[in-house]
Formats: sequence, structure tokens, C-alpha cells
Amino acid sequence: MAEPETPNADNPAAAADGAEPQRVLNQDEIDTLLGFDAKKEGDARSDGIFAILDKSITAYEKLPMMEVVFDRMVRSLSTSLRNFTSENIDVSLHSMTSIRFEDYLNSIPLPALLIVFRAVEWENFGLVTVDSSQIYSMVDILLGGRKSNRPVRIEGRPYTTIEQEIVKRMVDIVLSDMGAAFEPLSPATFHYERLETNPRFATISRPSNPALLVKFRVDMTDDRGGIIEILLPHTTLEPIRDLLLQMFMGENFGQDTVWEKHLGRELRSTKVEVEAVLREKMLTLKDIMSLKVGSTVLLDCSPDDDVTLRCGGISITTGSLGKVEDHIAISIHEPIKPKVKEQ
Repeated sequence: MAEPETPNADNPAAAADGAEPQRVLNQDEIDTLLGFDAKKEGDARSDGIFAILDKSITAYEKLPMMEVVFDRMVRSLSTSLRNFTSENIDVSLHSMTSIRFEDYLNSIPLPALLIVFRAVEWENFGLVTVDSSQIYSMVDILLGGRKSNRPVRIEGRPYTTIEQEIVKRMVDIVLSDMGAAFEPLSPATFHYERLETNPRFATISRPSNPALLVKFRVDMTDDRGGIIEILLPHTTLEPIRDLLLQMFMGENFGQDTVWEKHLGRELRSTKVEVEAVLREKMLTLKDIMSLKVGSTVLLDCSPDDDVTLRCGGISITTGSLGKVEDHIAISIHEPIKPKVKEQ
């Protein structure tokens, strides 16, 4: 005789119910699932559930036209900053990435200067951030600082009023050039709104909302320079989203002038059926059911009354009934009436 099976000591409840025991994840497997693997170096949010959440940000939407716009801005900004500082300045597009708004605010080192600007036509806001290296480099150049090949020393003190005013003037140039870069695509005017030193006071969007982060590298003489960052929430770009999806400037989706002309020529040569209606009369169903061969339907009209021409059930004009040789003809009295769109 076989011995009876003993209940599973690890999972007595499952054994009592007759179900298969379920495997429980240990702490290491849970950390790997959530992306908290401490053994891996680098970004802790690149694995696990954070990778799934961030995937909706990086693949939120590709905007090909943004690269064209900011390439135009790079060329104009280099010239504008040269005129502003009378120095040899080179501006390059460093990167364009999608990021959550809260993650960007948490990544800003303190102290910081954040300029909130308003997009007038789009009725929304954006951010411009200038890093400390760029701020001190601009102050040295404009105020006659000593030229040195050594990197600019980054201090942890708050920025002075003079430094804030210099940054404001520089950002005004950046906003002006950015508006000119968007002009061929869509009219855009960017106005300086306010300057904040605390990132929490520069909240212009919900923390979880996606945003487009554009970084510009500014290289000056004597190894000076820094980074200028422009943050545009996707809600700000929503009014021109269809234009930004274009592959090239002036692309019109669903429109081809060659095909339009060909279609117009073919439509004009298409044969349509035109009806000549002398008169219409309303009859009851009883009268129609009583019609027989030889029955006469009286129309309240005479041969001299006007005839209505119809095409596709739509009245287009009127005329008089007549005869040309052995054919019945209609002399048109009025030009063809265009169909009026319903409001």
C-alpha cells in the first residue's frame, strides 16, 4: 500500500486546497524587476519597470521638423552672440532628448538661473537654463575679465544682480533667434516672463508630462563656454504638432498638385446624366396603387412652362422646352447655380 502524501510545509494553504504551490519572488528578483539592481553601474532607471515607463517618453512622438528648426537657430544664434560679445563664438546643437518635466527639474544643479518664457501664439510656456560655466564666461567677456586658458572656476554662491541682468539679455537674444527659426514653419513669438533661482518655482507643466530638452554647446575663446538648455513641454508644441511631423519644410500631407490638375481634367470630361423635369406632383399611395394601363395623371402646367434641369437630384438651372430639327431641345434661361454649402 502506498503511503499518503504529506502536505507541503512551504505552502500549507495551497496544499490543503489541492492547488499547485506558487513560487514567491525573492528580494533580488523584485529589485531586478523594479530596476533597483545595485550591481549594475550607470542609470538605475534603465532597467525594469522604469524602462517600460520611460519608453513612452522616448517614443512619445518623433518630430523631424524640430531638427530643421534648431539647425536654423544654431546658425543665427552664433552670429547674434558674436555681435553681442564682439568675440569669436561657435554654437552647436549638443543633443535633443525627451524627458519628464520632474526629472529635468531634479537634474538642475544649484545655484541655477531659470528663465520662464511665454510662447504668445501657442499660449503656453517654456524654460531656458544657462549653466554656471556659461554665465561666468559671459560675465568675464562683457566686463573685461582676464583672459586665461584655465577653466572657469564654478562658485557655489548665489548669482548677483549684474549676472542676472547679463543672463536676461543673453536669453532675450536666444528667444529672438528661436522665434526667427520657427517663422518659416509657423509664426512664433517668445517673450521673457520671469527669472527664477529655485527650480520648484519654475514649474510650468505637470511633473509627469513629457517635454523636449534641447541643449546647445557654446564655445568661446580661451576654452570658455558652457551649455544653454531649452525645455519645451509637449503641451506647448501641441498647436503645431502636425507641422512638426513633416519630413521637410513645406510638406503638405494628402495634397499633390500634379494629381489635383489631372483629377480636375478628368472630372471635366466625365459624362453625367442630366434630367429635364417639367413638373412634379404629389400622389397618395392609394392613388398610385389604383393606376392602371391607360390611366392619366394630370400635371398643373402647360407646354410653355419652364423646365427644371437636374443632375444627381440637384436643380442646376431652368429652361424652355423646344425642338431642333427632329430632336427635343431645352433653351437654358439662367446660368448654372453653384451648390450653396450648409452652415
